[in-house]
Amino acid sequence: MKNFSLLKWLFAIQFLFILTSCEKDTEFVSPNAEITSYDFTVTAEGNYLENFEGVSKTSYAGASVAFTDGDWYFNDALIGSLKDDRKTDSRSARIRNSGSLTMQFDLVEGAKSISVDYGKFGRDKTSSFEIYYSTDAGASWTKTGSAITVDKTTLKTAIFNLSVSGNVRFEIRKTDGSSNRLNIDNVLVVPNPQAAPPAEGTIVEDYESGSKGSYASGPVTFPSGNWLLTEALVGSLSGDAKTGLKSVRIRDVGSLEMEFDVIGAQNISFNHAVYGTDGASTWDLQVSTDSGASWTTLGATVTSASTSLTNVSYTVNYVDAVRFRIVKLSGNGDRINIDDFTIDGTAVDPGTGGGTGGGGGVPGSGAVHLTMGNPSNAVTDIAFPTNYLLEREEYTMSYSRDKGTANWVSWHLDEAWLGSAARQNDFRADSTIPSGWYQVNQNDYSLSGFDRGHMCPSADRTLSVDDNSNTFFMTNMIPQAPNNNRIGWASLESYCRSMLAGGYEIYIISGGYGLGGDGSNGVASYIANGNVQVPSNTWKVIMVMGDGNDDVNRVTTNTRVIAIDMPNSQSVSSDWTQYKTTVDDIEMKTGYDFFNLVPDNIENVIEARVDAVM
Repeated sequence: MKNFSLLKWLFAIQFLFILTSCEKDTEFVSPNAEITSYDFTVTAEGNYLENFEGVSKTSYAGASVAFTDGDWYFNDALIGSLKDDRKTDSRSARIRNSGSLTMQFDLVEGAKSISVDYGKFGRDKTSSFEIYYSTDAGASWTKTGSAITVDKTTLKTAIFNLSVSGNVRFEIRKTDGSSNRLNIDNVLVVPNPQAAPPAEGTIVEDYESGSKGSYASGPVTFPSGNWLLTEALVGSLSGDAKTGLKSVRIRDVGSLEMEFDVIGAQNISFNHAVYGTDGASTWDLQVSTDSGASWTTLGATVTSASTSLTNVSYTVNYVDAVRFRIVKLSGNGDRINIDDFTIDGTAVDPGTGGGTGGGGGVPGSGAVHLTMGNPSNAVTDIAFPTNYLLEREEYTMSYSRDKGTANWVSWHLDEAWLGSAARQNDFRADSTIPSGWYQVNQNDYSLSGFDRGHMCPSADRTLSVDDNSNTFFMTNMIPQAPNNNRIGWASLESYCRSMLAGGYEIYIISGGYGLGGDGSNGVASYIANGNVQVPSNTWKVIMVMGDGNDDVNRVTTNTRVIAIDMPNSQSVSSDWTQYKTTVDDIEMKTGYDFFNLVPDNIENVIEARVDAVM
């Protein structure tokens, strides 16, 4: 009996040791601790921010957490403050299993975008989450963007662009269903208020709908008309001062110039600021009454010194055709942002405005990447699912829903696109393609024997992290045989970049044609359960010209053009020059018309010639 009692005590001690040594997945709060609710705050920029500071929820049991603006429902989630919780300050939300965070109140000004910071809890394994929004008080939910994979212990930021007006609320759902935990912090919503329509006789250009990712001089089509950007681009980075998602960024002695006239003007106003941490810059507003033939400065020279947008206004009295431009005067490398250009007491000249543009010829979309033409006349219209135009600051493409790849990708390359940003490797689905189309995801090429082959290369876009990251959308990939992608193709890409130091800029168009490639697992015509077509050949056409402006008009019969048609095969040679051909030959095989904005008498010559590089 004594031995039996001893065994009972030993079991009791062992059980107590197990209980005390197991990790507790709840937070301890002193009974006397003061718990304060924290508002879903409006930041200085007018955005909504929740950083989960100052609130308390210490268990995973489903419950509402009270905030000043309303309640959030935490399902299988708590407020974490342990050392293993990934957070900006002292707390963040922690979710496990298939848990969720749900706003139980509406934001009344809609949402242009929502971003969240996320990271793995402790040593837990990879998990994932999605973001949903509701415009009917939570009765139904719509997913925005693609699932985000959480595989790092440091906080990363996911941004979801959308354009929702009126009442909206959000829900963050953990989607992998595992017991692995993730942290969410700094939920930031940029509102989308419905502005009153401009008064009659007012033109407002907010630069939101245009795209230009290079400082090379070129026109951009905006709703108000065509604007010429010289040493300027359309910026959307965190350093760009802006009202919405974009503004114009000007560097050195660049300019932002209307290429159309308006009839009359009574007042000009716009916002300006310095870019990022740059120093102060000076600039002038100038006016032309002879369609840009000559310009006169309005008012005194202005200095941009603040990182916050500052409004400037000019009272004028023009009754006939007039146009305006902003000219940066200090060329020390500092940059400025311009946004919300407003002209009161005017009308667009039907002969030159409304997107037709005055001045020189304008590429079809206004994007720098289509300067030489739109090879298939692609349009952003779901009625054309096999030739859908998709534009980004970094490149432009014709996408095919049925092939699950781009027909072609076109991009401009000069040294202005290159910097020190690292390769991001964040392959992901592209949520910008129309709803209902299959979104090729980062795992669809796995075990297929084919690489996720970039069309616009990662190394061609290193000026910023955003630029590089945007080359990793799966719409920018085609299935390439590993030896094609890593040897012949990579060598050709490096050769293109090597020319930039010699004072050249390059226009490149790339794609695939045919059906069936030879990958590391053998021949295949489709992968991803039939959602992605494998091409038999990869091709690239390249126009090389010296740095300069007015590029289309600088093309001559001596302009260098390289055309490459490479088998999508493991047997491909590392010597890409073995695959030289003519642009005419690739046009015949693809049905596209390259460089169609170049005059025909010049186009016919350069497209019939095989490049002489050895």
